[in-house]
Amino acid sequence: MSAPLTLRTGAEALAAPLPPLMAEAEHLAASVLLGDHGRRRAGLGDTFWQYRPAQPHDEARSIDWRRSGRADGAFVQDKEWQIAQSVSMWVDQSASMTFTSSAELPSKGHRARTLALASAILLIRGGERVGLPGLPPRRGKAQLDRMSELLSEDEAGDYGAPQAQGMLAHSRALFISDFLGDIAAIEAALTRAADNGVHGALLQVLDPQEEAFPFQGRTVFESMGGGLRHETLKARDLRDRYLDRLAERKDRLAGLARLTGWQFNSHHTGDSAAAALLWTFGALERRA
Repeated sequence: MSAPLTLRTGAEALAAPLPPLMAEAEHLAASVLLGDHGRRRAGLGDTFWQYRPAQPHDEARSIDWRRSGRADGAFVQDKEWQIAQSVSMWVDQSASMTFTSSAELPSKGHRARTLALASAILLIRGGERVGLPGLPPRRGKAQLDRMSELLSEDEAGDYGAPQAQGMLAHSRALFISDFLGDIAAIEAALTRAADNGVHGALLQVLDPQEEAFPFQGRTVFESMGGGLRHETLKARDLRDRYLDRLAERKDRLAGLARLTGWQFNSHHTGDSAAAALLWTFGALERRA
């Protein structure tokens, strides 16, 4: 089975038990995109919603004369107000995300890509438009197929940096990564998105071993891309400093999220993927 098909199958399986959820549209006037699902309000659209009695402000051409002929008064057709929110995703596909501490666990990258595609499946099912860097937000099966292809590719470098280019103003976004790379690049992307009125979620994906730091004695630490290497004879002596640095990074990410109106959460590959998916949708539906 090809990598895109395997990724798509896993994402479909993850999304299947969950109902379609729709990302909340905020700053709607600036980010409105027409869609065919509607939001059950009278307004701009092509889908019939209901008949209502004509009001003095209604133009004569808007009156449905066939329906009016069956009653004593004049009636107008209301259409559904149809909108679709644009959601842009960035998923870290760098070497760092290939790490897994156990053959029984998925790599960070596999979990991140599956969560992203499962989110896209549910968003598109709910009528939203979803895209990736270099792939404008669209709907439909062809878009999901293209996303699965792009998400199956690996990228060069030890660590990835979020991309905020091309996001529609006042839309939504989802960044998924271990966020262990250059914090300045993460801050720049998040600030750029926020300056453009984009709100969304940061989902940090970590392996359980990266939280526990169970190493003792002589240990060689090497980045997945081979760009960084450190050897020590007393790995346990590094544990407290490492855990402090990790906690500091999480606090920094949470602070950036609060400052820019985003949401932040940390997810472990040993935990439920469905729980992470539900959190993602809750985060996309609200503002800090």
